[in-house]
Amino acid sequence: MGGVEDDEPASKRMKLSSEELRRLSNGSTIKEPVAGSSRDLMARPLQSEGGEEVVGSKGVIKKVEFVRIIAKALYSLGYIKSGAHLEEESGIPLHSSVVNVFMRQILEGNWDESVVTLRNIGLTDERTVKSASFLILEQKFFELLDEEKAMDALNTLRTEIAPLGVNDSRVRELSSYIVSPSYCSPTRSPKQDTVRARSRSKLLEELQKLLPATVMVPEGRLEHLVEQALVLQRDACMFHNSLDKEMSLYSDHQCGRDQIPSQALQVYETGVSLKHKLSGHQKPLSSVSWSPDDRQLLTCGAEEVVRRWDVSSGECLHVYEKTGLGMVSCGWSPDGKWIFSGLNDKSICMWELDGKELECWKGQRTLKISDLEITGDGKQIISICRETAILLLDREAKVERFIEEDQLITSFSLSRDSRFLLINLLNQEIHLWNIEGDPKLVSKYRGHKRTRFIIRSCFGGLEQAFIASGSEDSLVYIWHRGTGELIETLPGHSGAVNCVSWNPANPHMLASASDDRTIRIWGLNNLSTKRKEPCSNGIHYCNGVY
Repeated sequence: MGGVEDDEPASKRMKLSSEELRRLSNGSTIKEPVAGSSRDLMARPLQSEGGEEVVGSKGVIKKVEFVRIIAKALYSLGYIKSGAHLEEESGIPLHSSVVNVFMRQILEGNWDESVVTLRNIGLTDERTVKSASFLILEQKFFELLDEEKAMDALNTLRTEIAPLGVNDSRVRELSSYIVSPSYCSPTRSPKQDTVRARSRSKLLEELQKLLPATVMVPEGRLEHLVEQALVLQRDACMFHNSLDKEMSLYSDHQCGRDQIPSQALQVYETGVSLKHKLSGHQKPLSSVSWSPDDRQLLTCGAEEVVRRWDVSSGECLHVYEKTGLGMVSCGWSPDGKWIFSGLNDKSICMWELDGKELECWKGQRTLKISDLEITGDGKQIISICRETAILLLDREAKVERFIEEDQLITSFSLSRDSRFLLINLLNQEIHLWNIEGDPKLVSKYRGHKRTRFIIRSCFGGLEQAFIASGSEDSLVYIWHRGTGELIETLPGHSGAVNCVSWNPANPHMLASASDDRTIRIWGLNNLSTKRKEPCSNGIHYCNGVY
């Protein structure tokens, strides 16, 4: 698909008033030629393989396309004169003369003429021609209704729109506006529904999306290309862990290793002040889960009961139990209104906060492992159902999906957007799975040590672009999530590191817990954030957040 070339000199192309130019400065712009003769083309004498002039050192940017996109951006930014000057000086029009005529006809409401001109633009796809004609004639239909010319609107519908054979359901909807205006949504009056006829400039925008880019340059094309370049640079940056607003167009983006938390800023030992001692369980704890608002805490005794605690007071608010059965895991619904628990009969139960059992899924649903996750929409429950398999249970659709591994699964972690699952395996590998639709293995992470204990890993950093894990060699391991490359190992602990947690609010803060009875808080080496006054509640300030 393509458009006809414009052989007409810039000085003879159709002119519009400055007001019309402003109306179209959103990108559907017809330019006003600048007085004076055009200069000779000043592009560098490079030729592409097809014989077209190109710009740039790689010889892949066609000059005509480049100039047209820049002109489009100038008009979109409201720089009407600058856009017109660029067209005049380069001799490269944003639109061909035929497209200019077409746009003028749309703005003036010359519907029949615009449909004829549409076929002269040079489109080769008949479906595109019919779809564009449909939009134009639909605008004509609505404007006739606004002018209370119902019979003319009906004639347009019957003789012009319907024969196109495009969008039959929409044709029936349009007919309802004539037969029964009250057919419209009760939240809008019939007049409002017909007045929703798009403004003519809005129609041009919709036509622009439909027509080939060679005919009408897409709105925001230059911005899209620039954003795409920045995103590619960001994604290729191994250590990117800063806000996108820090990226600049003036230079290529590249973060340094100093963006990764690798400095132990604080070490908490067993001697930290005790806030509450939560007593009541008869067996060792197998699982702990914070409520979404961090005001309550669930604790699960190993094959015992689940207790819900008030964090501020330390009071036990409720005990969840089933006669003859023991709990092995616990978790919250995203809204904090229900809790879930895995039981030692391999079932999973859902409870109201007051202890009323809402539902129970029996069968091979879980093992005696404390990992249990609920997706952000509250619809899916995730648990280890067999030694080498994870169950993804859609509790609303009653659909089960499975992730099958070749090795024993020791733990797993769900990403913040609930799209990915991080699985720790017995063979010292961590697997990343995409769980949207059919589960798919995305990446593998290796290097950490695990021979005896359960080691937990996590997502973290800006947009969770990194994977962190503990290790039995006393180190914290950090990989780039996308490439799987190991980018940092953090020494400091003197025992196995069992668990890591990346601060969800601060990408520059990471915590690790070890058998050496310490918790280490890791931050940036070059801490440059100004420290605020210490808080009376004893919370420490670290890397820009409390």
